[in-house]
Amino acid sequence: MTVVKSEFFLALNQVATERGISPQDVVDSIKAAVMAAYLKDYGKNHPGLDVAEGEEPTTSLEVKINQDSGEMHIFEDDKDITPPGFGRIAAQTARQVILQQIREAEKRHIVQHYTGQVGTIIRGRVIRFEGRFVSFDIGKAEGILPVEEQIRNEQYRLNDTLTVYIKEIKEDHFGNSRIILSRAHPNLVNELFAKEVPEIASGTVKIYRVVREPGDRTKIAVHSDQQGVDPVGACVGQKGIRVKSVTDELGGNEKIDIIQYNEDDETFIREALSPATVETIKLDKKNKRAEVIVTEEQAPLAIGKNGVNVNLASKLVDYELDIVQIQTEGKEPEVTQETPEEAEQPESEQTEEPTA
Repeated sequence: MTVVKSEFFLALNQVATERGISPQDVVDSIKAAVMAAYLKDYGKNHPGLDVAEGEEPTTSLEVKINQDSGEMHIFEDDKDITPPGFGRIAAQTARQVILQQIREAEKRHIVQHYTGQVGTIIRGRVIRFEGRFVSFDIGKAEGILPVEEQIRNEQYRLNDTLTVYIKEIKEDHFGNSRIILSRAHPNLVNELFAKEVPEIASGTVKIYRVVREPGDRTKIAVHSDQQGVDPVGACVGQKGIRVKSVTDELGGNEKIDIIQYNEDDETFIREALSPATVETIKLDKKNKRAEVIVTEEQAPLAIGKNGVNVNLASKLVDYELDIVQIQTEGKEPEVTQETPEEAEQPESEQTEEPTA
C-alpha cells in the first residue's frame, strides 16, 4: 500500500482521524457527490447512461482525484471530459461532503457516548420547549423530556437545572437519534438514593424494588445482608436529611415511604401498606391475592388518596390486595341499608310527634 503524503491527503487524513472518520469513506463519498453534481448539469451529454432497467450503459463515467493536488476530473472511458470551470463545483461539493461526514461522525460519537450512560442520571438545563416536550442541555448533546416522562403538575421554566434519568436513545421518523430523558421513571429514585446513600453505592444496603406515582408517592423497599445494618435508617439519614435530599430533587411534593423488605409475605405486606396499621391478613399465595383487614380509622390510610397507597403497595409486594374494613370495637354500627325487620314494619305502628 502506497502512503500518500500530498498536502491535500495529509489534511484529509488529519481531519478524518480527529473526527473518527475513515479517510477512504470520505474519498468515496466525495467521488459519489462530485459525480452526482456533474450528472445534474451535464448528464444530458451522455445519453448512453440513460438505459432501461436491466440493460448495461454504453458509456462509463468515473471520478478521479489527483493525489498530489486534490484536483478532481471526470473521465469517460479513460478520456478526461472535465468541463471548463468544473473544478470550482467539485471543490465546493467536496467541502460539503467532508462537512456532512464530520457532522455525521460527531453525531455517531455523541450517540455512542450517551448510549453508555443509558440508565444513569445527569444534570440538565431547560433550553427550549417543543409543544409539551421539553429540551434539555445535558452537556455534549440535547435530550428530550416527553410528556409521558414528566412529573405530573411539575412546571418547567427556561434555564431550570434538574436531575433527569437517561431512559433510552431512539430514532425519530427522520432517522435522527434522540436522547429520551425521564423525570417519572422509578429508576430515577434508585439512582438518587444511590447518590445520597453511601451504603447503597457500596452494596451494603440493596434496593429490592421501587414503585412510583410520579409527583404523588413513591415506595422503596430496601434490605441488607449484613447484620447490624439498618437499611431504612441508612436511607432516611440523620434527621431525615438523605430522604429529604431525594424528595427535593423530585420537586418537593412527592412522599417517599422507605420500607424494609422481608421474605415473609405477610410481614412485607404490613410494611408496604404503611402508614396504615393492619389488623390481620389472609393470604392466597397460589393466586397471589391477600385480604387485608383494617379498622375504619385505618382504611383511608391503607387505601390512600385515589387508591394510590394500596396500588403502590400491591405493585411493591406483587400481590393483589383487597382492603376490608371492620368497625371499631365498642362503636355503634352504622346502618347503611334497611334490615328486613324495618322493611316489614307496618306504617300504623309508626308514631309521629304532634305539631303545634
